Amino acid sequence: MATKFTKETYLYWYELMLLLRRFEEKAGQLYGMQKIRGFCHLYIGQEAIAAGCMTATKAEDKMITAYRDHGLAIAKGVSAKSCMAELYGKATGCSKGKGGSMHFFGVDVGFYGGHGIVGAQIGTGAGLAFAEKYKGTDAVCLTFFGDGAARQGMLHETFNLAMLWKLPVIFICENNNYAMGTSVTRTSNVVDIYKLADAYEMPADSVDGMDPEAVHEAVARAVKRGRTGEGPTLLEIKTYRYKGHSMSDPQKYRSKDEVEEYKQRDPIETSKKKLLEVFGVSEAEIEVINERVRLEVEECVRFSEESPYPEADELLKDVYVDQNYPFIMD
Repeated sequence: MATKFTKETYLYWYELMLLLRRFEEKAGQLYGMQKIRGFCHLYIGQEAIAAGCMTATKAEDKMITAYRDHGLAIAKGVSAKSCMAELYGKATGCSKGKGGSMHFFGVDVGFYGGHGIVGAQIGTGAGLAFAEKYKGTDAVCLTFFGDGAARQGMLHETFNLAMLWKLPVIFICENNNYAMGTSVTRTSNVVDIYKLADAYEMPADSVDGMDPEAVHEAVARAVKRGRTGEGPTLLEIKTYRYKGHSMSDPQKYRSKDEVEEYKQRDPIETSKKKLLEVFGVSEAEIEVINERVRLEVEECVRFSEESPYPEADELLKDVYVDQNYPFIMD
């Protein structure tokens, strides 16, 4: 179980992934209690992607994703309390209670959503990367999308321009096999999604999404290319969600045995094992982390329960209006 990564990195990965897991488990429980309404897409099983991406990037880098956004938002630095409050629809939420599960936002930490339109964030992510290049920074934008969104025309238009303009964008396909509920093999003749980059001569790779080490290394390579002006990279990070597409998904398209097989590779458990066996971390030290995470999630719930709902006049705020638009008539 040799590793080139440090004990401190593994401690960070373990605690972050555990926080994301416990947050999502609590969100699922609260959804069942009808404390959380509307859509709710959980990140359970995919935590190694968020962990590996965080150690391979810097604070100035940007992130944008689709509607399975809880884990990435918290990893990027949006507070877990404001994320839970957003699920509750409270005014203290990261989107003032007006976005809900699919529309987390944290501009101050470089997290640009949370988008409900399948594939739309792919173009927006390239736009964020264009802005960084235009401003002359060395920041990159990690643009996440699912295997289902890989079928959208927006992907091909964006890939073409991103390569033409050598934008500092890393396209990350979180391939959890089923999109909403249909396997990749039933929706495309190309089942290795990373090969879609070949048409644009874009560098690409297939990555083990159940291993934070593999994610870190692949993202670090792509980030280096982006920072040095070499342009975009496509990473197909193969992962697995333990829960359904959303809370209303009966999951009849896969077997329980398949889910259990993936759980044997659970990144939280494998990281814990490495901490214990390679780095000599004690069970007592692990328990301290577990308790800290438990208390943080409890605090998220308390904060959300005690927070107020938005006032009625919030309905007319944060709505874009251009006063000089020539076609707006009274």
